[in-house]
Amino acid sequence: MPALKAVAASGVKRKRDPAKAERREAKSKKRQKSPSSEHGDDVQAEILQLEAQILESRRHYNNIATLLQLSKKSEDDAPVLAAVALCRVFSRLLAAGDMVRSKGMGEAEATVVAWLKERYREFLDTLLQSFLRCDNPAKQSVALTLLMRLVKEESKATKDYNLKNGPLSRLIEALLLLPAHDPNREEFAEKYFVQFDDVRFHTFKTIKNLLGTDLNDSERQLAASNSLSLLLSLDTVPQSKDDIKHYHTESQSKSSRPTLQVYKVQAQEAWLATMRAGLDKEQRKAILTTFSYQIAPWFQQPEMLMDFLTDSYDVGGATSLLALSGLYYLISEKNLDYPSFYLKLYSLLDEGLLHSKHRSRFFRLLDTFMSSTHLPAALVASFIKRLSRLALHGPPAGVVIVVPWVYNMFKRHPACTFMMHREVRDPALKEKLEKEGMDDPFDMSELDPMETNAIESSVWELEALQSHYHPNVATLAKIISEQFTKRSYNLEDFLDHSYTALLDTELDRDLKKDPEVEFEIPKRIFTAEEGLNPIGQLLQQVIEAR
Repeated sequence: MPALKAVAASGVKRKRDPAKAERREAKSKKRQKSPSSEHGDDVQAEILQLEAQILESRRHYNNIATLLQLSKKSEDDAPVLAAVALCRVFSRLLAAGDMVRSKGMGEAEATVVAWLKERYREFLDTLLQSFLRCDNPAKQSVALTLLMRLVKEESKATKDYNLKNGPLSRLIEALLLLPAHDPNREEFAEKYFVQFDDVRFHTFKTIKNLLGTDLNDSERQLAASNSLSLLLSLDTVPQSKDDIKHYHTESQSKSSRPTLQVYKVQAQEAWLATMRAGLDKEQRKAILTTFSYQIAPWFQQPEMLMDFLTDSYDVGGATSLLALSGLYYLISEKNLDYPSFYLKLYSLLDEGLLHSKHRSRFFRLLDTFMSSTHLPAALVASFIKRLSRLALHGPPAGVVIVVPWVYNMFKRHPACTFMMHREVRDPALKEKLEKEGMDDPFDMSELDPMETNAIESSVWELEALQSHYHPNVATLAKIISEQFTKRSYNLEDFLDHSYTALLDTELDRDLKKDPEVEFEIPKRIFTAEEGLNPIGQLLQQVIEAR
């Protein structure tokens, strides 16, 4: 590490008094001791002494190099103490303007400034490489705090300060390339990213720039995952320019603050860069779960999200349902046209739906999607008929959701009530139906809900459920045969049922009358003429023995 030659403050040579110089040198040697001079010296006291000498006189600027050497050692306390001392030193130098080359500055002064800048860059490298990437959480936290402190100090000392030219960009890039679930990044998100608008705005820019560079596949996936965790930590979206008012740096004037549109554009670009970087299934779910209130409001052009949502739909399972939820938000809130929405929703009504662990979430969203009273009756009838057919093979916990949902659909769409009761007024046709029966016109294999002929069918499946083996299901299914006096059912009351819960409810029910049971063992199982199998012979022997 190059040392700084002694340079007088004025740059003018003066006569030196040998005696006076000798006394000053002796006094200086008495005060300044090297780290290795005495093994018993306290490290903290020595570092504080080096720091005090730097702030006392420019003749001791070489102590900066000494502190830098200490910050790179492997001891537990010395590196951290030296880094904190250097942060204080450079903060003072920045505030005093000693690190800025001004007009009319002499060559000697310019050399000092250049040397200080070089040491400052070396100190930043030490914090970013040796501290931030180490396995010691304490050193990592210190590095983050010191770097953000220097960002603040730079903004105070520089007019029209630009965050792009300071250490913040390098810090954010380092955080994005740290291992997943690193506590350092979580601390940055909690203390700075969520709190300060300027840090957030610059983080959006850095995410876009980093993911746009030539990273290898593993680095790109890591950076995308980490940027997603940062972006998801934001739970509010500014609605006006007045909401952009919290700043970490202090040189931001009102004229230099970004407009709301520019602010949202940078957030939009950061989200798009993250989505395009390649996400796994769980990361897609994390985005889709918070899509309507945490992501879409950032976008000035919501149609840019269509490709991501349609790709997510093709993943299948719960991801498809969440993707449709995002599409529904864009349709209802942003007036986006997507004609095949209900076609895709209908395709999710498969045989595994009522057995799925995401059944409750599906019916919550389905109830929202079908809430409009302006949907075509043929479309609604297809959903009613298909779910009724699936209920024949569904578990009791799934059937108890379907029945009240169908009831609500009939109340909301009276044109579909013909499926419960349709009078046949032609006597000849009525007689034929009574003799030969009728084939169900509903086409279960048809993919288009407008072409299934469900409106011409009936909900005989729900009547069949009135004979279900589970008494709760049978009782609930009878509401279809009764008068529709109830306005609607609260679907939340039925969503969290399970087979175990239904069974426990039945077993805990108070019986007004004991049920009749057959308890007498018959005399014979089979007659001798019919032939007795081994089990029958054994039972007969038991009976005769009695």
